[in-house]
Amino acid sequence: MSQTLQGIQDAGQPDRTNPEGMAIPSRPVILLMFSRRWLLPTVLVVIGVLINVRLGIWQLDRLEQRRAFNNRVMAQIDQPVLELTGENLDQDLASMEYRDVIVTGSYEFENEVALRNQAFGSQPGVHLLTPLHITGSDQVVLVNRGWVPIENGDFESWASYPEPGQVTVQGMIRASQDKPDYGGRSDTVPTAGEAPLKVWYFANIDGISRQLPYPLLPVYIQQAGEPSWTGLPYRTQPELDLSEGPHQGYAIQWFTFAAILGIGYPFFIRRQERRRNVDTNLPHTGTLVKER
Repeated sequence: MSQTLQGIQDAGQPDRTNPEGMAIPSRPVILLMFSRRWLLPTVLVVIGVLINVRLGIWQLDRLEQRRAFNNRVMAQIDQPVLELTGENLDQDLASMEYRDVIVTGSYEFENEVALRNQAFGSQPGVHLLTPLHITGSDQVVLVNRGWVPIENGDFESWASYPEPGQVTVQGMIRASQDKPDYGGRSDTVPTAGEAPLKVWYFANIDGISRQLPYPLLPVYIQQAGEPSWTGLPYRTQPELDLSEGPHQGYAIQWFTFAAILGIGYPFFIRRQERRRNVDTNLPHTGTLVKER
């Protein structure tokens, strides 16, 4: 049995033809985008473009925030060392975060607290926060004396790290923090009559001062290391990343996605409509004849 197929010869025909071989007039893409066939995809594409543009703007905002932070930090780092005494105690210390500072006083270890979830290398531990009575004044500032291992994180063992008498502390001014930047847990500040909280997630100056018999300065000092100090607590300093980060690259990425969607979508519609019209308007000039 053999089969003979007579028919379709479409070589050389235009992409969109009617049965007489005449070109079919095209509709503007803008009208096709809002036709019943393409309305839902168009809405989704518009939403996608807007989301990508908004993400790009968000990354540019993050970039500006990063630059502002870097400029603020560099401005403080370039300042001379602040001697925390006399008239300097009345300055706006909260605006001086990351400025180098030096202060002399004596510690009050009975009101010492700690910051939990601190690591030194790969070893877990806590940072000891100790009130320091500033010499020649009635002011008290909290000092982050450094890291001790977790096995010594029980506040009953903190007496193993005394620094008695008058001491001179060199370090960096740090701002109070009462909540995490993103998610995480925050501290429940004890109310009047409750037992004081000895271990904190954050250096919440206001919260810590509420459980003390005296007020604290609105900042704390993160003590810097010195060659003569080799024991515990280990002194630490914040690791500052003053680069601009990946925000500009991310912004370009999101804007590129938006452009691909916004520009490519009309071409996709035109291509699909051409294929659809070719399929529905090709002349069927042949028949299939079976021979026995």
